[in-house]
Amino acid sequence: MAELRVLVVDDEPGMRHSIKRALSNHTVRLPEIECEVGIQLQEADSGERALEILEEQSFDLILLDHKLGGLTGVDVLDQLRRRELDVMVIMITAFATIETAVRATKSGAFDFISKPFTPDELKETVRKAASHLLMQRRARELTEEKRRVRFDFIRVLGHELKSPLGAIENYLNLMKDRISGNELDAYEQMITRSLARAGGMRKLIADLLDMTRIEAGEKKREFTTVDVKEAAERAVEGVKRPAEERGIAISLEHTGPTTLVSDRGEIDIVLNNLLSNAVKYNRDEGAVTIALRGDDESITITVRDTGIGLTEEEAAKLFQDFSRIKNAKTRDIPGSGLGLSIVKKIAELYQGGVSVESRPDVGSTFTIVLNRHASSAESQP
Repeated sequence: MAELRVLVVDDEPGMRHSIKRALSNHTVRLPEIECEVGIQLQEADSGERALEILEEQSFDLILLDHKLGGLTGVDVLDQLRRRELDVMVIMITAFATIETAVRATKSGAFDFISKPFTPDELKETVRKAASHLLMQRRARELTEEKRRVRFDFIRVLGHELKSPLGAIENYLNLMKDRISGNELDAYEQMITRSLARAGGMRKLIADLLDMTRIEAGEKKREFTTVDVKEAAERAVEGVKRPAEERGIAISLEHTGPTTLVSDRGEIDIVLNNLLSNAVKYNRDEGAVTIALRGDDESITITVRDTGIGLTEEEAAKLFQDFSRIKNAKTRDIPGSGLGLSIVKKIAELYQGGVSVESRPDVGSTFTIVLNRHASSAESQP
């Protein structure tokens, strides 16, 4: 439970005692932000003492008497404004006039309560202040989080694009300088590598668009009956050539019903990402096995490879955005670092999930579960 630190500033001991009795052990319930807040109280018998305490400690809320023996409540408010403290003030006054309220508000008070007041009136005033304060702070946190995420996104995207752009630029400069003479055939390898780098950037952009549409709930979803076995066969055809070039055998197994009411494009994205990774990160003369298992509740897709595998630490990071495992074995393997993140997001659309089991130099097994009844609720991210 969160805690609201409250400083009570009043030169009347009886008033401080009454406030303490009303608020001690009181819990502020804020259903609008689904939060409960306890109260921790501290007292000051003058404006001067309050300012001394605020030099050393921070508070969330101040209950401040308007008429004090030395500095007035408004004087204290002026000092708080100069210090730019993140604290909310409720003015307590025995002179509940419009002029007093306006002056207190202009000086920075959130609200005021007039003497005499009941415990319930005090609790309600504190509840309103606490709700406003915590909502303000949550809004600031969300704004800061949004700024941080945007910065991280641009930083990572810039990093991912910098390398292929630099490579293409270097190849173009070499061709411009006719480093290998004037025969076009001499530059075929440079052109091929440049096209591969451009293809990688195109894939990154496509993955980014898929990811942002899914996260924003803006991806148009067209539900139809999809045979996941047929979709798996299409995905196998898509990786057949690179697999054959490296002697990688691919097999498909299935048990139970394999049809699912789903978005065909989403199922294709899942299978294409899993199979392309299983081939890319496999060893030469290795194997890939796709197993489909259906029942009344779900369809489970398992993709097993005999590839380079992952450590436990690497596997824990695998489904994060822009997560690519970088080591000596993966250095020359292209990828956007978004494929498995997208697979996870799609699995969650179907009220399912994704997991991996892996051992270095042995291989990896990816398991995706898709709920058969998710499409009826048209789940959104």
